[in-house]
Amino acid sequence: MAEILYTYQDQVYVNLTNKCDCNCKFCIRTHHDTVGDAQTLWHKADPTLEEVKAAIDAYDFTGRSELVYCGYGEPTCALDVLTASAKYAKETYGLKIRVNTNGLGNLYHQRDIVPELAEVADVVSISLNAPTKESYMEITRPQFENAFEGMLVFAQECGKQIPKVKMTVVDVLTPEEIEASRKLAESVGVELRVRKYV
Repeated sequence: MAEILYTYQDQVYVNLTNKCDCNCKFCIRTHHDTVGDAQTLWHKADPTLEEVKAAIDAYDFTGRSELVYCGYGEPTCALDVLTASAKYAKETYGLKIRVNTNGLGNLYHQRDIVPELAEVADVVSISLNAPTKESYMEITRPQFENAFEGMLVFAQECGKQIPKVKMTVVDVLTPEEIEASRKLAESVGVELRVRKYV
């Protein structure tokens, strides 16, 4: 059975689902079955809310203050379990909640999910990946033709409702692309974080 909670670089992550509405060229799951201390992150079936809560209860959070929703899938594809388990983790263990997302949750659910995320998320990190629609679509290979525009709207709405919102790119981009990404993030009211490619 796949791990629901796992540790990577001293952060605790929740692996909610293997569903994803992108097929990114750089996705780690095309190269490895696991990251961090997990044996495998491939679920035979997505965990239920009860299973996620049980995994949270079984984990020793001593010295840890944050729970990150990010696994081998897009966490907003399991939105109900995400929000309910995050609320449980906050109320029971006083944890801050970070959601790492591709920013396509509104398109996936065909409605505005930001208010639901805002009820539980302290931080949202959105994968920008590229500063132009053309390069974004080539790298990310999303299910939606309007993914780039939808992701920017999602980021803007998150910036209005959630305490800390970042868009991210990896450091394989050129300095010019990184600067263009920074300007794009700022244009929707959020900051840019440049991540190291692992």
